[in-house]
Parts: sequence; C-alpha cells; structure tokens
Amino acid sequence: MKQGKRPTKRQKIEIKANGLNSENWLVERDLPDQMVIVHRFSGKPRTIRRGA
Repeated sequence: MKQGKRPTKRQKIEIKANGLNSENWLVERDLPDQMVIVHRFSGKPRTIRRGA
C-alpha cells in the first residue's frame, strides 16, 4: 500500500461532498475516474468514484 498524502483543496471538497471529514483522510491515489483515500488513524481504504 502506498503512503497517503494530505489532500489538496479540490480533493477536500470532494471528500466532504461524500459525507466524510477531510481532516481524517489521506489521498493514496488520485485517478481521473476515482480517488482512493485512506483513513488517517485506522488505515482503512475507501474509493470515491467520479463522473457517471
């Protein structure tokens, strides 16, 4: 598993739009169709889908 990085402002907006607290999530992978985020404390991954 890759290390997570702090989210940018655009990524924070996307994380908040999915009902999550951006303070608790790190971005592992940012692809055009999805963003993989990892919880800062538990390490659990989650995928946010983009587009239709």
